[in-house]
Amino acid sequence: MQLRDELHQHNYRYYVENSPVISDQEFDFLMHELQDLEAKHPELFDANSPTQRVGSDLNNEFETVVHTRPMLSLGNTYNRQEVADFWKRVSDGLMGAPFQICCELKFDGLSISLHYEDGCLTRAVTRGDGTQGDDVTANVRTIRSIPLQLPKGGDWPGQFEIRGEILMPWASFERLNAEREQAGEPLFANPRNAASGTLKSKNSSTVAQRGLDAYLYYLLGDGIPGDGHYQNLEAAARWGFQVSKSMTLADTLDDVFAFIDYWDKERRNLPVATDGVVLKVNSLAQQKSLGMTAKSPRWAIAYKFQAEQAETTLRQVVFQVGRTGAVTPVANMDPVQLAGTQVRRATLHNADVMASLDLHYGDRVLVEKGGEIIPKIVGKAEADNSKLKNQNSKIEFVERCPVCGSTLVRYEGEAAHYCPNETGCPPLILGRIEHFISRKAMNINSLGPETVDDYYRMGLISNAADLYELKALSKSSSAENDFKSSPLGGGLAEAKILSSIEQSKQVPFERVLYAIGIRFVGEIAAKTLARYYGSMEKVAEASMESLMQINGIGEVIANSVVQYFANPDNRAFVERLRGYGLQMEIGEQQKQAQSDKLNGQSVVISGVFQHHSRDEYKALIEQNGGKNVGSISNKTCFILAGDNMGPAKLEKAQKLGIRIMSEDEFLSLIQM
Repeated sequence: MQLRDELHQHNYRYYVENSPVISDQEFDFLMHELQDLEAKHPELFDANSPTQRVGSDLNNEFETVVHTRPMLSLGNTYNRQEVADFWKRVSDGLMGAPFQICCELKFDGLSISLHYEDGCLTRAVTRGDGTQGDDVTANVRTIRSIPLQLPKGGDWPGQFEIRGEILMPWASFERLNAEREQAGEPLFANPRNAASGTLKSKNSSTVAQRGLDAYLYYLLGDGIPGDGHYQNLEAAARWGFQVSKSMTLADTLDDVFAFIDYWDKERRNLPVATDGVVLKVNSLAQQKSLGMTAKSPRWAIAYKFQAEQAETTLRQVVFQVGRTGAVTPVANMDPVQLAGTQVRRATLHNADVMASLDLHYGDRVLVEKGGEIIPKIVGKAEADNSKLKNQNSKIEFVERCPVCGSTLVRYEGEAAHYCPNETGCPPLILGRIEHFISRKAMNINSLGPETVDDYYRMGLISNAADLYELKALSKSSSAENDFKSSPLGGGLAEAKILSSIEQSKQVPFERVLYAIGIRFVGEIAAKTLARYYGSMEKVAEASMESLMQINGIGEVIANSVVQYFANPDNRAFVERLRGYGLQMEIGEQQKQAQSDKLNGQSVVISGVFQHHSRDEYKALIEQNGGKNVGSISNKTCFILAGDNMGPAKLEKAQKLGIRIMSEDEFLSLIQM
């Protein structure tokens, strides 16, 4: 379709070349026109259409795919002498023949393999273990710098693979962390972690919103243009791929070191994170001649930059309480320039890290950024007997919560200390409410963290049960239909919030049990407890001995459940929820549907189904005692297969001799 081709070209000019030829408004108009056309003609659906960039809210299960060619890791070095040794090894391996080294930036992201057929993106696979990775095609389609369809008439081969790195630019990273901080959620440590977490999201719409980017750096296939790696990437750039413009060919070792020295400083001005350079023999024939070791190619090496450090004076340590109750020490220091920004604060992580650093007020300390969003103190700057100078000013980790004064606790196996005052410490109260309203709990999706903060500050809520009083408060505040006078804000926003709260009363018991926030009781444990006991009342009365008899419930979870219901405040909270009409036991339909016909069986779901959705089949498997698993192994009992089952899964199932069961066979088995 001509309109699709036109929009693909505009995407390339905007996201790869950074030289748009039409305005955003004109682009949006063309996009809306295409959306309207596709809505009127669903028979013309194309997964690579520009309209598919926004992603989907469907829950994607990642299929494991075997790489056509292994994705080996590179040998790393921080040592210039080892770079010289690499040059000599290459020269010796090529028997003194002349060679060139392609010097590239080492992007700090997530490796990806993209497969194209007839110019269309057909599959995107993560590196995984190098032999096989996860199929993340649906998520990769949302990344606008990755072409879904190459321009018609290009000289690209019919089939080829191109590898590169999925990245989160600094601007996207800072925006995302600002949003997470506002929501009281843990910050991503660096752009690589953020990119990795985003790409493995099960909702491609989330990926689309977070602004990932991609740089491609290796072209493979039978029909690629020529013998030169550098020249092949130049061709890939002409086809529409985003290839780094910083690449250069080095004829001498001095050329290599000049490239390293330049980018060690200049990388701070790049829009994406880099952590070194990659050096590759340019000739593909020479690469083949040099060969591989068991883990990495002999024709390439990665030189990693040292993390930048700076020296400054430690003035104060403050202790912050997160919404999970975790207490984090943060150092306040004299301002110092580090990695292009002025740094005043650095994380000390936890009590163990603080103890290992043996810090005193006034110490000269070394601060390192190394890609972290909050810099960290890595040691003392000088051995000046500061301990003797500051005998009375050693910095100790606090024993009590800096917000509410409760004695901190440290749970077995965890590095952090926690405030246990879940019903009286403001950060924890807000954290519990946000957990309660989250999508996988009560799904009160019209409420966000900012609104929760506002309601708490206004005194409208002090725990999650107060949400169910808001309707009465709204009515009393708006007796004369003056919605603007309502403390909830009034109008459509208020109506949407109240409607969402009311709808949450229909959320099934297992999610209510998860929502009330028993420490260590996640989604799976809540389902297990709900189905074993059947009601909140029975869970509340369960003993340690009874709880530990349940498969999947260990001592830590059992003790947490007992302690939760031993607290009168928690019991009162649950009783309030019961009074507001929340589901406190498994529904009759669920009870009737339960059986042990699949007891202990691990089931993989694959394909497109006719009679029920994937989520409905997952629920049926669990209701009949089975366990849903995402990947095939020798422990898999059978595969519930719909239409278009993934070829890799089919091949693996046949190899392992695992039964493939149709929808009708499955429904007959559980007697639906």
